[in-house]
Amino acid sequence: MFLVSGTQAPTTAAPRDSAPPLGSRRLQPMWPFSTLAQARAWEREFHSGGHQPWHLDPDQTALSFTQGYLGFQGIGRVSSHTVSGRDARIGVGLSSPHGVKGTAAVIHLVRFGTDRDAPWEVVGTNDTTFSLTRPRYGSIAHSPLLTGGRITGVDENIRVQVRQPSSAAPLGTACCVAAGGDHQPWKERVSFARARDRVLTVVASTGGHIAEVERFTVTAVRTVR
Repeated sequence: MFLVSGTQAPTTAAPRDSAPPLGSRRLQPMWPFSTLAQARAWEREFHSGGHQPWHLDPDQTALSFTQGYLGFQGIGRVSSHTVSGRDARIGVGLSSPHGVKGTAAVIHLVRFGTDRDAPWEVVGTNDTTFSLTRPRYGSIAHSPLLTGGRITGVDENIRVQVRQPSSAAPLGTACCVAAGGDHQPWKERVSFARARDRVLTVVASTGGHIAEVERFTVTAVRTVR
């Protein structure tokens, strides 16, 4: 059962003029840049030679995060687009929805830096029918990691992964948690190793009805540095 997003509270708070900077516990840089220095280095390369202009497009950044970083190749369509100043909420859905025009996740992005050409950075997702509320956003992560949230659906199978930007493969995977019902709790413990990046991405996904991945949710955790 592929469910369209609703109106539940987001994983990350909506930035305002007084929003916390990237790198604070309330707003973590998840992808594609790990530090402000990396984002500024891209800006210099862009200004000198037009390097990777997709960083200026929140839609393309959201799709690159979904397909390139998370590896969800079947999710390649922008289903919604909301940009307000330096904040964006981009919905992504199945590339071939078979008549189902749902949203797999709404990705939250902000500009990384104060420059006019500052790139877009993924900081989390807005969760509705499928949430990941444990571990707490921005908390310190230790292995094994207890994860959990709530889900609405039928015959769901939840897979959890821990990822970092500097590694192509996940640091750890737990599969699969049977779940379903109306806003029902779910939980799973996932072990991970070889974490070296400061910010890790915890991603939970579910599917199997019309596609391997039909919905997903992410949160950011920090490593002890």
